[in-house]
Amino acid sequence: QNPDKPHSSEGKLSGLEDGQEESLDNPDQSIRKRIRQSAPGSHTDDTPKSSPPRPVSVEELMETAKGVTNMALAHEIVVNGDFQIKPAELPEHSLEKKVRDIVHKAFWDCLEAQLKEDPPTYDHAIKLLGEIKENLLSFLLPGHTRLRSQITEVLDLDLIKQEAENGALDISKLVEFVIGMMGTLCAPARDEEIKKLKDINEIVPLFRAIFSVLDLMKMDMANFAVSSIRPKLMQQSAEYERKKFQEFLEKQPNSLDLVTRWLQEAADDLAKLRCRALPLRCSGDGAAGGAAALCPTAVQNQAYLKLLKWDHVNRPFPETVLMDQSRFQEIQLELEQLLLTGTVLLVTFSAAGSALVDMPGFAEKIKTVVKVLLAGKQYSFNLQESLATIGEKVCAEVNSCLSRHGFTPLSAERETGLKGQIQAVADPDNTIRRLIDSRIEKFLENYLASSHQRSLPAVPGGLGPVQRELEEVAVKYVRLVNYNKMVFSPFYDAVLGKILAEGESQLVGKSEE
Repeated sequence: QNPDKPHSSEGKLSGLEDGQEESLDNPDQSIRKRIRQSAPGSHTDDTPKSSPPRPVSVEELMETAKGVTNMALAHEIVVNGDFQIKPAELPEHSLEKKVRDIVHKAFWDCLEAQLKEDPPTYDHAIKLLGEIKENLLSFLLPGHTRLRSQITEVLDLDLIKQEAENGALDISKLVEFVIGMMGTLCAPARDEEIKKLKDINEIVPLFRAIFSVLDLMKMDMANFAVSSIRPKLMQQSAEYERKKFQEFLEKQPNSLDLVTRWLQEAADDLAKLRCRALPLRCSGDGAAGGAAALCPTAVQNQAYLKLLKWDHVNRPFPETVLMDQSRFQEIQLELEQLLLTGTVLLVTFSAAGSALVDMPGFAEKIKTVVKVLLAGKQYSFNLQESLATIGEKVCAEVNSCLSRHGFTPLSAERETGLKGQIQAVADPDNTIRRLIDSRIEKFLENYLASSHQRSLPAVPGGLGPVQRELEEVAVKYVRLVNYNKMVFSPFYDAVLGKILAEGESQLVGKSEE
């Protein structure tokens, strides 16, 4: 009922950084948990070994954890425009909730027992009035001199104690003043809660409700602080995050192991692609020949594309993109759904003929069908069964559309064939699925390469029906990538410098041989 009460804007922000990370408005778990669970060192078996770990004191560990948490919080405020602090809600039937409820009940029962004594004892009630006074004062800005004087004068604890000792304390009058002051200071969204307070007649439930509304007002003040610092933070966030990560790296020298492995794989993949495209240039030298002419920017872009095919269950995420793992995961899921949608549409148009291609609204209906049946499925569902249902719905929609426009519906044989082709999309090696997948990847690659330009690159053929959705995802993805580059490019340049230098030295050695 009485969390820390910051007394200044600086206090509010420090409390925001240090105490609220468990209740961030995030689709996944809190930032601190994500960092702790995926931190370097928790997957020691499959990470490259660098320098041996040095002993770390508890103080250093706490300081490092606080720095990482603050960096993650600043990042979340900048990247997530809808970021808000929300009250932590304990799971129903959890031990923590049971203990909290028991302690709160005991406290309020004790207050009620004191007030029912003859004469009443006001020790607990006066302490609560003192806490309410501190809360109200914490909401004031420096210019609120008159309100500060009113609160200090009416909620004068020494005077209240004297009145209680002399039997002259009118606690209902004090509570009435508190409710009026809360109504003056609260956000308009809390007017309804303030109105409900005026309808409570019993003093103990009223005190309890007052503290509940004060907690909501603190949350409103914290969110106001977040919105106030966001513009300034956006100007300095890249430098701030880079500085905090550098401090973390100095204390944990192996904190770029996963990044090194990620970029090395991207360089190897790009070298193999170059060799396939230009076999004469790489003949006899393998990937080393392709790696010799690689551009660091191209390797970075290839690495970011690899994040869209990441195995989040079995493989740790690179350290520098860890704070955005949930966002990359969300984009990956959206692209997988777009891949299936685009493939189903291409198969449908091929099977049903050109009559449906130009029919207004047909593609949108099919997209809606696919989206609804795949919504929320993510990674743990039977794709074959979902596609079977999609096949049934698509065939029904195709026949309905053909009949409405005076065309002959699909024969039973063609309908069976269309359902079979749609179910075959479940196979990752399906020819049409691979074609659509390669074109989506090429579009994103082109967009990354030309992200400094204002216009989007042309959408490859076959992706027209999903162009709008694809461009929306691409804009979100490239914005995320560009911000990550802006923060961590010095670290990437250092790692890639070593990787590409090793590739060149291998090539020189083979040439001398």
